[in-house]
Amino acid sequence: MADNKLSDKTQDLIDQEINAEGQSAEESEYSLNDDRRVRTLSPTALVVKRFLRNRVAVTGLVILAFMFVFSFIGGMVTPYREDQLFYRYDDQNKQFASVIENTELRYVPNYADFPAVARAKFVLALKGEGNSFEASGNSYTYEEINPDLYAIYEAGNTEPLALATYDIVSSASSNDRLPFEFQRAILVAATSGEATFDYEGTTYTIDEAGAVLDGTTEVAYASRYVVQPLMSDVFLSQQFKEELIEVLDADGKEFSFTDDQGNTAEYTISYDATTKSWSVLQATSTKVFDTYAAPSWEHPLGTDRNGMDMLTRLMYGGRVSLYIGFIVVFIETIIGVILGGISGYCGGWVDNLIMRIVDVFYCIPSMPLIIILGAAMDAMRVDPQIRMIYLMLLLGFLGWAGIARLVRGQILSLREQEFMTAAEATGIRASRRIFKHLIPNVIPQLIVTMTMSLGSTIITEATLSFLGLGVKFPFASWGNIINDVNDTFVLTNYWFIWIPAGVCLLATVLAFNLVGDGLRDAFDPKMKR
Repeated sequence: MADNKLSDKTQDLIDQEINAEGQSAEESEYSLNDDRRVRTLSPTALVVKRFLRNRVAVTGLVILAFMFVFSFIGGMVTPYREDQLFYRYDDQNKQFASVIENTELRYVPNYADFPAVARAKFVLALKGEGNSFEASGNSYTYEEINPDLYAIYEAGNTEPLALATYDIVSSASSNDRLPFEFQRAILVAATSGEATFDYEGTTYTIDEAGAVLDGTTEVAYASRYVVQPLMSDVFLSQQFKEELIEVLDADGKEFSFTDDQGNTAEYTISYDATTKSWSVLQATSTKVFDTYAAPSWEHPLGTDRNGMDMLTRLMYGGRVSLYIGFIVVFIETIIGVILGGISGYCGGWVDNLIMRIVDVFYCIPSMPLIIILGAAMDAMRVDPQIRMIYLMLLLGFLGWAGIARLVRGQILSLREQEFMTAAEATGIRASRRIFKHLIPNVIPQLIVTMTMSLGSTIITEATLSFLGLGVKFPFASWGNIINDVNDTFVLTNYWFIWIPAGVCLLATVLAFNLVGDGLRDAFDPKMKR
């Protein structure tokens, strides 16, 4: 029995050794040359894994993905165009007519005008003695028909040159001037208090309101109130004038009038003590831009000062801002990589020349230069689309110096390594060694720098657009959308105009910076603090 037990223990030990040897053999199957082992050690996979472990960077990436979908996909699915205008109908009080109570003599000319100098002399003659006066070398006489009506004659003429009166005679059917003799007959009767008068075989009556009637038909009226329409093509009926004057006599402020077609309009009366006149304002329904409309189902973020949908403008504005950011950074990278690569690889006088050019571009005051050029394009009325292209080219041309210096520094450290010596020994030409072997090793740092530059470029574009020197109407960008806050009333009352654009701008720039930090830590874990 003891032997059997001993043999069992021995057998267990043997089995353990066999298992251990099997595990060792299995582990030895995964050598460095094994595809699975190489796959787990791939640099790209390691960078992606490190980046995905950074929750802050992943959050920034999610924000960027949302902004891209919002700007590009949203602009495609929105039912509105970027420059589509919306209107509404508002009841507005517009000046319709003016009323003046006549307290000075007015003149009704006959066969010739009565000059202003002669009018002044006539007023002086009324205050003096005699019934004659002279003006501008001409002699005149006047006849007092009654205290409110005078007939003025030119020397040697028996026909009155003009009538001086406080009452105004106008036609009841049109704005045409009535015959002089008819006006004279009306004024004589009205100022004398007569109820009837004859003219060319027809008997006319004058009622208490000053209306001149041919039987039951109104043909004219005489009144000391001068009622004039604002527009020359508008005719004011006698009924309208009578009702308006009644309201003025009662010190009324509002009245309504129904015309012969049954149309009723509301009017508001205001008195101006300076001009001693009344303004008659008519309430009309007017089609206007639907400016600063509050958020609704139709416009979730309301409308801007031009009556355009804010949500649609926000989508297209994000598209423009991202377009400009990427194109500017692309231009900067192309110029910087080419000049930085040549400078770092060639060295000597070539390096010295290119670095001095970089120093010059560092010294250029970019913002004042851009502002000056923006003002010049405003003066030349450059097309908004062409202006946007100029803006991208200008920003890209002024911003490549930093990338060139970065590429140069990286290549200076890489060109002395063994793989470059081997590439040179094999006879590969210099341009291929730079762009095929050196530049790819700089790409990780370039990606980080480009990501960081995107945020600053978008901020620069937004600043210029806010100042009115960047993207112009009808194109939208987050910067020119926020430009509305220049109006303090908009800033304090219409939050839906500037807060969404500001949030989008802040979130996008912050997301680019977070992704840039995450890429930097993923490419070089030693820099992580």
